[in-house]
Amino acid sequence: MNRDMDIDLFARFESNVRGYIRSFPTIFDTAVSATITDVNGKNYIDFFGGAGSVNYGHNSPLVNDALIHYIQRNGIGNALDKATSAKYDFIQRFQNIILKPRQLDYKIQFVGPTGTNAVETALKLARKTKQRSKVIAFTNAYHGHTLGALAVTGNEFYHDDYYGVPLNVDKLPYDHYFEQNIDSVDMLQRYLTDGSSGYDLPAAIIVETIQGEGGIHVASIEWLQKLAKICDTFDILLIVDDIQVGNGRTGYFFSFERAGIKPDIVTLSKSIGTGLPMALVLMKPEVDRWEPGEHTGTFRGNSHAFVAGSAVLDFWKDDEFSRQIRAKGERVEAKFRALHKRHPLWIHDVRGLGMIWGMESQVPGFCEAVSHACFERGLLMETAGAASQVLKFLAPLVIREDELTEGLKILSDAMDATVQTCSEQTLSQKNEVPA
Repeated sequence: MNRDMDIDLFARFESNVRGYIRSFPTIFDTAVSATITDVNGKNYIDFFGGAGSVNYGHNSPLVNDALIHYIQRNGIGNALDKATSAKYDFIQRFQNIILKPRQLDYKIQFVGPTGTNAVETALKLARKTKQRSKVIAFTNAYHGHTLGALAVTGNEFYHDDYYGVPLNVDKLPYDHYFEQNIDSVDMLQRYLTDGSSGYDLPAAIIVETIQGEGGIHVASIEWLQKLAKICDTFDILLIVDDIQVGNGRTGYFFSFERAGIKPDIVTLSKSIGTGLPMALVLMKPEVDRWEPGEHTGTFRGNSHAFVAGSAVLDFWKDDEFSRQIRAKGERVEAKFRALHKRHPLWIHDVRGLGMIWGMESQVPGFCEAVSHACFERGLLMETAGAASQVLKFLAPLVIREDELTEGLKILSDAMDATVQTCSEQTLSQKNEVPA
């Protein structure tokens, strides 16, 4: 479909804030499963996965068929928070397929259409419920860019003193933040039991069980369980941000299932609507302290996302999908560890779980160079971490075996080539003779 499109149009007319187009400078046109095709007909294996919003793949037949049927029968589109058949079906299926089998008693709040809207709502609700203003977040956390969500986000790149966002938020070290055996939950317990610590009792603690944008940091089961226990002991609400690593990314529908905990509030977005705009806040019934209409938003009822989200819940009717996710994740882990072993001077660590994995380098710019080399060869793979020091695997969960094989081969070739280039540049610099 080459329509002689000029990618410079985006530079001329789109805001300077545009981001991913700089990493993937082509004009994309079509996509199926985990393969995206640009307007020139070049295919790219997708290890980016819409930043976690297309877990169920591009143009899933389940989603397309359901949407086409709904649109052709003139199903209602935007309905705010009115009752609709699309919302009814989604709630009923989400309760029966997801919540009830996991013995999770949650009310569902439909909020504005993005993840940051869900985080804002969760923070606001927690403060209202507990009548306390402080919230605790963690190092390397990522929760969004609106002011409340930004306050609990760690990366200083997104902050500016003029925003005024850090108020009423304290940061604690995430699990394994220090190489020494320092446990931040033990630190928090000491603060809260010491009347002279000066540490105010928070309304809530917000946490990602795996930090995606922060660099693929996986919290241990023991740490998560201790965190849940301290929240229960001190009457603090536990908020789990499952926007990127929920929806099956870890092999479980909810990322916190592996720890056997039940958060007070859970935020969901991205793949809950299969990439269509939708965000949810799940809350225990006793936390639902809203007055009618107290927290609103025009686009909190995306009927097309309800239809799409309902369709993909079929994946979770049994355990087969979870087994497939874990099996594919094991393939990715094995390949990443093999690359680590082959390039120990360039890859420092491998971390992940299920279908989210990262390779960290301590060589500045190396991961960005590998990402660029991947793109040139037909693979979309982004970086993560404050210094883009981690190569991040976030492919659709439904990626076919042939797509996964091809993508891992491209990654291997791109890394080998980048190591070769960087080594030659280093050698050349060492051999330069000063004039």
